[in-house]
Amino acid sequence: MPKNRGPRTVLVTGAASGLGLEISRQFLAKGDRVILTDLHQDTPSSVRSLSGDWIYRTLDVTSDEDWRAAADAVTSLDILVSNAGIAVGGRITETTVDTWRKALEINVLGSVRGLRAFVPKIGEGGRIVLTASAAGLVHAPAMSTYNATKAATVALGETMDAELRHRRISTTVICPQFFRSRLSDSLTGDDDEMDAVARVLLSRTWLTSEIVARRAVKGIEARRTVVTPDGFATVSWYSKRFTRIPYLAVLRGVGRGVAWQVRRSERRSS
Repeated sequence: MPKNRGPRTVLVTGAASGLGLEISRQFLAKGDRVILTDLHQDTPSSVRSLSGDWIYRTLDVTSDEDWRAAADAVTSLDILVSNAGIAVGGRITETTVDTWRKALEINVLGSVRGLRAFVPKIGEGGRIVLTASAAGLVHAPAMSTYNATKAATVALGETMDAELRHRRISTTVICPQFFRSRLSDSLTGDDDEMDAVARVLLSRTWLTSEIVARRAVKGIEARRTVVTPDGFATVSWYSKRFTRIPYLAVLRGVGRGVAWQVRRSERRSS
């Protein structure tokens, strides 16, 4: 923190658990004032246990009214963290259009609404943070909905960075691999086979919300545009950029493996 700088005001969506809660904890430890938002009507116990200068408010990121109310309640903002999102696994033939609409509404338009509400209130030197995923950079099979919404989030973040840097407002997009969180609770159930795979990946990873948050906040403070807070995400992204042909071969192999696993499961159940 620069000398003589007072506490900043930070607003975090999806802050009652997981990455949003840990990012909030990181900023509170820096002495900042944090507005934690989530769907719960009452302050969750996970938030009540925090130390520091914080308040909680209910905010549904798909609600224009909630965003207007939040913006009306905040005179100025230093850091906007658009973190709320859902996990959506599934093959293109199994994922319904309604699920696509829900994922776009939360994962993409939730951030768009937040930006429209708060960019006018972010002063010079402020920061915008969008939680995406390694899936927004590299696109594995059987995850088309999630990949598309997170790729759109990356594009939105890079656009905002270019659009607002003249005001010294930087944008950081956080792109981790699977990490342990409650994200699996949001899986849709459209494609049970792929949801089962996603739950395994989310439960067996060594990466935690606390590790991702700590590394992400370092990138935010350094005004990095894209943060890959773990080795797998970093290697995957660089492989796509610099070894394109082997990268595509690996992903196509994964696609064949997924198809084989589905056929095997179908034979067992028949």
